[in-house]
Amino acid sequence: MHASLTPREIVSELDKYIIGQKDAKRMVAIAMRNRWRRQQIDPALRDEVAPKNIIMIGPTGVGKTEIARRLAKLAGSPFFKVEATKFTEVGYVGRDVESMVRDLMEIGVNLVRKEEQDRVAAKAEKNAEERLLDLLLPESQRGGANPIPMPAALEAPTPTPPGDGPASTRDKLRKLWREGKLDDRIVPVEVSVPAPQVEIMSMPGMEDMGSQFKDMFSKVFPQRKKTRNMRVRDAYEVLLQEETDRLVDMDKVSEAAKERVEQTGIIFIDEIDKICGKQGGGSGPDVSREGVQRDLLPVVEGCVVNTKYGMVKTDHILFIAAGAFHFSKPSDLVPELQGRFPLRVELRALTAEDFYRILTEPRNALTVQYTALLGTEGVTLTFTDEALREVAEFARRVNEETENIGARRLYTIMEKILSDLSFSASDQGGQTVVVDPAYVRDKLVDVAEDRDLSRYIL
Repeated sequence: MHASLTPREIVSELDKYIIGQKDAKRMVAIAMRNRWRRQQIDPALRDEVAPKNIIMIGPTGVGKTEIARRLAKLAGSPFFKVEATKFTEVGYVGRDVESMVRDLMEIGVNLVRKEEQDRVAAKAEKNAEERLLDLLLPESQRGGANPIPMPAALEAPTPTPPGDGPASTRDKLRKLWREGKLDDRIVPVEVSVPAPQVEIMSMPGMEDMGSQFKDMFSKVFPQRKKTRNMRVRDAYEVLLQEETDRLVDMDKVSEAAKERVEQTGIIFIDEIDKICGKQGGGSGPDVSREGVQRDLLPVVEGCVVNTKYGMVKTDHILFIAAGAFHFSKPSDLVPELQGRFPLRVELRALTAEDFYRILTEPRNALTVQYTALLGTEGVTLTFTDEALREVAEFARRVNEETENIGARRLYTIMEKILSDLSFSASDQGGQTVVVDPAYVRDKLVDVAEDRDLSRYIL
């Protein structure tokens, strides 16, 4: 976890993946640093310091979601993204807003479980190897019958010198296993057979109750064991999984996950502008929009949500809301909800220069991705600087003339430019392809000339 990063360091880390949007980066960096500051102050005051929730305002494809996702990854925090339009007011068919806290808790448990599995990995590997050697060691040398056929290296009819008993055979087996010479041998392994799946018929919007019933039934039906013959390599994977599960205490995992969700969880609510009621009231689906806002209020302000891992308090979860606000404005939200999101930041639309930087600077730039993908076929792909500027200018122009979808436009343009090469790359191993301005113009000539076509193609 990098919870102690300074705001300047946080912005610097975000700059590696996201171009521009300096104000938004500064705001989320301060929010993240305040969480660390809160942990340092007197416990009596700590509970009084509430997170300052944020609303990001800006068109699609400018980096709103990516900023929140990268921030969570940087902090090692449980992160959940949800569209506000998925929710309906309690009483309507659909998901209720509390389900996002349950989903966040699931993500938190998976995060902590993965960390615990990594922590016990060495011990689990050692235990799994010992159990595998127990299976490989001939039964006759452990006092049993029906020995498993051994490799020729261990069957030499040489007399056993003093002290060269089962322990020595075990060491030889260990050496052969580690060298991969036993991978294809067959051994009997006792595996767990999953309990019968009980399908719960649940009403729409009550999926959480259905999953809780399934968990309950899985505990009622004990796991059955069955012996299967499998290759040594596959047997090792089964034993390793069993040992890992045995070493990870799920009660401790759920407790640690609950603590992390409550103290550092981040929920990103996208398309919050879509639940703004239309001015002057209305009927139909608008009736539910204001209801969703009112249902969001207690969760954002701080309440207790019942999950299958226990009660989760939402008082210190950071909520980041985002929306384009093309046809509405933040002041169209119900006043109480506006008050729960005190920080506002506007993300600006991207320019041709931004598109060029997006193609060249981030560690996960599209150019890097395509070069790596085609490199697997033995094709060396290079882009000239002028070609990338041509692509950036084309993206800006198409966004202006059709719908502005921000940086996502680069995906469609790059795919259009490289689709022919991607199709034939497997026949062009060893070749070098240079994408220059002429190459770009040649691939985009149809859509560049026909504005109606560009609406459909790009």
